[in-house]
Amino acid sequence: MVSKNDIAGLIAGYDLSRLSVSTLGSHSALEVASGSHEESLKNIVVCQKGRDRTYSKYYLKRKDRATGRELGCVDEVLILDKFSDVISEDMQNHLRLKNSIFVPNRSFSVYVPYKDIEETFRVPIFGNRHLLKAEERSAENNQYALMQKARIRMPRRMKVGEIDRLSIVKVPEAQRNYERAFFFASSPSDFDHKANEMIGKKIINEADLDRAVIEEFVVGAQFNFNFFYSQLSHEIELMGIDTRRQTNLDGILRLPANEQLEVLKLTRVNNIEVGHIATTLRESLLQNAFESAEKLVEICKTEYSPGIIGPFALQGAVVSENGREEMVFFDLSFRIPGSPGISATPYGKYLFGQKMSIGRRIAVEIKEAAKSKRMMEILT
Repeated sequence: MVSKNDIAGLIAGYDLSRLSVSTLGSHSALEVASGSHEESLKNIVVCQKGRDRTYSKYYLKRKDRATGRELGCVDEVLILDKFSDVISEDMQNHLRLKNSIFVPNRSFSVYVPYKDIEETFRVPIFGNRHLLKAEERSAENNQYALMQKARIRMPRRMKVGEIDRLSIVKVPEAQRNYERAFFFASSPSDFDHKANEMIGKKIINEADLDRAVIEEFVVGAQFNFNFFYSQLSHEIELMGIDTRRQTNLDGILRLPANEQLEVLKLTRVNNIEVGHIATTLRESLLQNAFESAEKLVEICKTEYSPGIIGPFALQGAVVSENGREEMVFFDLSFRIPGSPGISATPYGKYLFGQKMSIGRRIAVEIKEAAKSKRMMEILT
């Protein structure tokens, strides 16, 4: 296990005046690179061969030939055979020699086993490396357990025999276990029919049905609330709000109802996240979101000490009940979001007096911790 003493020993050997910020070249790497660039910190993007050109060509720092101005935001690109090689000793040594602070994104926990993140990756991580696994619905003390302990309102969860209303079923995909296949069921027999159909098409595996999450389908306007918890100031900050673009769901929803029915005879609905849209929320509802975030922060201090460090998100829906609007949350994340567009929402400016992206906010926190000699409060 990578201990607090291990990280303290590494930081003791770092030149804090020459820190760099590193991350995997996927998901939100440009956000990390741009944010560190704005705060005059060097950045390193660790890429997989064949998936590097976004970083190694299109956004690599360079001089514009016509004007001489600087373009791009990526300082250094490291190319590996596969993402999981980031935990190799050579790569870890390189990052440590660059005085690097690693920012985990979703791709990091998809391609690198949690066991290796917690026990093998001896590079200081901005965030709580032990909290990352709580995103997994099959993990002990996972996001559902945390929301329940925090008394955050969630959709009712049920077993197959308890299905008595429209419910959404979330099952790992057969081919991409980190993605979820979804289907809807309104009764136990409906569940069996649709599950067997998806097994027959090899979309899911029968064995994974034991890991399926079944919850009532929440009919409401969906939002992702992207927060930042500062261990230095002990304050919760709303960085922005977004909603998702999903394939092929978005395409189907753009069709007239009768055409949707025809398409659904030939294909199934996919809910694969491919983009985000920055959005805002009616101000009278913001307090509800903040209060839920506060509850989550407090319970994580107890369950996963030292708790949340930096970015986290609550995903849910606003529903109308008895003449008023309420929030129901059904998903959490404990790392940088994959939605850089949230900086286009006004919430960062409301707080900081200027536009503030999540990548830049991370860089600001790292710089402040280094300046005040409080690095161990933001690292694991």
